[in-house]
Amino acid sequence: MKIINRRCFIIGIKSTNLSKNEISLLKKYKPWGIILFARNIKSINQTKKLTNHIRKIFKDNKYPILLDQEGGRVNRLSEFFNGNSLTGKFFGNLFLRDRKKFYIYYKIFINKTSYLLKQIGININTIPVLDITVKGSSNVIGDRSFSNDPRIINKIGDYCIKLLHKNNIGSVIKHIPGHGLARVDSHKLTPNVTKNFKYLIKNDFNTFKNKKSFFAMTAHVIYKDIDKNNTATHSKKIIQLIRNKIKFKNLIMSDDISMKSLKFSLKENILKAFTAGCNLVLHCNGNYKEMMTVAKNSPLVDSFVIKKTSQFYSILS
Repeated sequence: MKIINRRCFIIGIKSTNLSKNEISLLKKYKPWGIILFARNIKSINQTKKLTNHIRKIFKDNKYPILLDQEGGRVNRLSEFFNGNSLTGKFFGNLFLRDRKKFYIYYKIFINKTSYLLKQIGININTIPVLDITVKGSSNVIGDRSFSNDPRIINKIGDYCIKLLHKNNIGSVIKHIPGHGLARVDSHKLTPNVTKNFKYLIKNDFNTFKNKKSFFAMTAHVIYKDIDKNNTATHSKKIIQLIRNKIKFKNLIMSDDISMKSLKFSLKENILKAFTAGCNLVLHCNGNYKEMMTVAKNSPLVDSFVIKKTSQFYSILS
């Protein structure tokens, strides 16, 4: 199987085509997947050439290529798609106001997004955001969240995952086990959540429970009542909770391992994520020196990653 020789990391690339260094890295270290951002996308044809090139290197037409395309302010397709008003909050409010209209509009939104992703060669979208809206928290989540009600987030989240899979697109639930209570932006600082375990299980963690997504992305957040020293990404206790209490059974990837919430060296951040139980490490900024550090410190895929990747491949057309 083609997956066997890959390593457990996902990287972003620098520009609209692969550099010689990047081609060399892909061939030598064989990342599990690639993630694209707006800096990589100038047109449909250009992006399709890029994703075709990546897949040609791996001789795998199902090779995982991700995009962070939520709608609203997280829109990597801004060169040819305007979804600025289509936030999580917009759809959450529509769900409350007119349930029938919500199901029609949201289906159109996910179908249209999926169509565009397939046009450019993307087969994994890092949605849905299942974090709860919390008054007074950092705006890093804000209108990306569907609601302050876990029941509404659960229903929309399940519907999103179902629609993506029908469109042959993998989903990534984020930011597990919940970023909503964070009062600072984990891109810049380390959030500390002080709510007790009982509250978290009933609220923030509840929105991730029993989800059928093939992938989940961790929160770089410390939950003091569970592990006062480590973010979820680096916490064996939290990863075990995700497995045993939240009952997520598929692949867990870190959020961007270069974010400032993680306080160790890049190498240590990578190793601690794997030791905690993350299956894949994500690195997004396209810095080649950092990419090499990620590549050299990521293990080969194990039987669990191979099995779950094969299950994901089975939904792809």
